[in-house]
Amino acid sequence: MMPNLKPSYDHGANSTKLSVQTIGALLAETAMRLPDHEALIVREQKVRWTWRELAERAEAFAAGLLALGLTPGDRVGVWSPNCAEWVISEFALSRAGLICVTLNPAYRLNELEFALNKTGCRALITARAFRSGNFVELLNTLMPELSASQPGELHAASVPSLRWVIQIGVDIAPGCLGFDLIATHATTEDYERLASVEAGIQFDAPVCIQFTSGTTGTPKGATLSHHNMINNAAQLAEAMGMRQQDRLCVPVPMFHCFGYVGSVLLCALSGATMVFAGPAFDPLSVLKTVHDERCTALHGVPTMFIAELAHPDFGKFDLSSLRTGCMAGATCPETVMRQVIERMHMKDVLILFGMTETGPIATQTARDDTVERRVGTVGRVVPHVEIKIIDSGGRIVPRGTAGEFCTRGYSVMLGYWDDPDRTDEAIDTAGWMHTGDLVSMDDDGYCRVVGRIKDMIKRGGEAIFPREIEEFLMKHPAVRDVHVFGVPHQHWGEEVCAWIRCHDGKTLGEEDIAAFCHDKIARQKVPQHIRFVNSFPMTGSGKVQKYLMREQMIAELQRDGPTARSEGGASLGNTT
Repeated sequence: MMPNLKPSYDHGANSTKLSVQTIGALLAETAMRLPDHEALIVREQKVRWTWRELAERAEAFAAGLLALGLTPGDRVGVWSPNCAEWVISEFALSRAGLICVTLNPAYRLNELEFALNKTGCRALITARAFRSGNFVELLNTLMPELSASQPGELHAASVPSLRWVIQIGVDIAPGCLGFDLIATHATTEDYERLASVEAGIQFDAPVCIQFTSGTTGTPKGATLSHHNMINNAAQLAEAMGMRQQDRLCVPVPMFHCFGYVGSVLLCALSGATMVFAGPAFDPLSVLKTVHDERCTALHGVPTMFIAELAHPDFGKFDLSSLRTGCMAGATCPETVMRQVIERMHMKDVLILFGMTETGPIATQTARDDTVERRVGTVGRVVPHVEIKIIDSGGRIVPRGTAGEFCTRGYSVMLGYWDDPDRTDEAIDTAGWMHTGDLVSMDDDGYCRVVGRIKDMIKRGGEAIFPREIEEFLMKHPAVRDVHVFGVPHQHWGEEVCAWIRCHDGKTLGEEDIAAFCHDKIARQKVPQHIRFVNSFPMTGSGKVQKYLMREQMIAELQRDGPTARSEGGASLGNTT
C-alpha cells in the first residue's frame, strides 16, 4: 500500500470578505441598527442596557478619558472581574484609540507590577476588591505614593508611567478617580476630538494586549488588532448560527480572549444579547441565569460544563432554551459532550482550538459535525486562515503524522508587546505563527491535538508555564533549585507540582511555600503538590528529566488515592 503523502496543510476558503471595521465603528453600527434591542444584562448589578444605551455610555467614557489627557496609543490596564464597566471599557478604549491591557483578577503584586511596567500603562481601571483579593490594598502596597496623590498626579517609583487609577464602584480610595465620574469631565470639545480620533483609527491598529505565560519566566503581551478580533468573532458568530434573537450566557472572563472576543464582540456583530451570570464563574449562577433569562447560547471551558452538570440542583432548572454555544481551552471528554448535547439541549455546541496569539481561534468544529468529530478533534481550519503541521526541520508532514501546528492569516497577532526577539521566535519570516502544539491532521482536514512541545500545564483551560513559577520560587532565600511540572487531575485536567531542593542547612515546609506565594502569584499557579528532595533525576549530560519526576508523582498519587495530597499540600490548593 502506498503511504499517505497528502500534506498536512489546509486553508479556510470562504466567499465572505473580511471586515475592515474598527471595534468602535462596529458598536456604532449595531446601535444604529438595533437601538432598542437589549445588548447587555448584568444580573448582579441590575443592569439592562440596550445597544443605544451601551453605545452612549461607551462614547461618554471615551470622551472623558481624552479629557483626562490620555492620547491615542496610550495603554490602559483593566483589572477587574466581569462587570458592566468592563464592557464599557472595551468599547470606549477602542473608540479613543487607546490600547486595552487585560489583567487577570487573580494577579498579585509581582504579576501586576510586571504587566503595568512592560506595557507602560498610563492609566489603570480597577475594581476595589474581589473575592479574597483587596485590589486597593495591593495597589497601595505596590505604590505607597497613591494614597497621598491627587488623581492624575501619581508618580510611583515602582510603576513610573502610571498617572491615573480609575476605580469601579463606590467608596473611592484616596488617589483614585471614580469610574462613574470620568464621563463628567468631557466637554463638547472632547466629544469633537473623539470623533476626529475615531476617524483616524486604522482597522489593523493595535487595540488590546493580552498576557500569556512564558517559558522564560515572564509573561508575553500578545498584541491584537481590531482586524484580528472582529473577524475572528465574525466567523465564530457564523459558525454558531448567532442571531439578534439569541441570548448568550457569559461565564468566561473578560480578561481572556474568550470573553473579550468570543462573547462581547460576537454579540456586537450578531446583535445578540450578552448576559453576564456573575463576576466570575459559579455553576449555580450559570444555571439560574440560563433558566431565568431563557438563554439560547452558553460558553465555557470543559471544567465549567462539568461543574454545571454535576451541580446537585441541576435538575431544578429548565435549560430547554439552549441551542448553541462553544467549548475551548481543553479537550472535552466524550461523556461530557454527550451530556451537554442531551441534558443541556445544546445540539449545536462547537469545539474551538487556538491561542491568544491567533486571535484566538484557528480551528473549530461545525454544527453539523458528529459528536465523534466534536469530541475526538478540534475541527477544521476557520475561514480566511491557513494552517500547516511541520516536523522539527520545518517541513510539512503527511496527513496523519503529528507535528507542530502553525497558522497564518489575518488572525495572527501583531507581535509580543516590546519583545521583538520573542516575536521573531514565534512568527517566522513567512508569517507563520508557531504554536508549540503537537497536532495531526486527517484526510478530511480535521485536527487532533496529541500533545505539547513545551511543558505547559493546562489547569481548567488556563495555560500555566512551569518556568514562571520556578523563577518565582527561586527568589526564596532557602530554595537552591526547583522544578515544576503538571500532574493529572480528574476535574482540573492538571495540577501544579513542584520538586524543591533547599540550600544545605536550610529546611522548608509546605506552609512556608504557601506563605511565600500568598498575594505574590495567582492562586492557580501555587503548587498543589510539593516534594522536598535532595536531588533530581538527570541525564548523562546534566539535563533534568522532568518526565521521570512526573511518572513518580503519578504513581504516588494513584497509590495514595484520589484524596491524597503532599503533607499539608491541600492548604495550597484551594483555587477556584
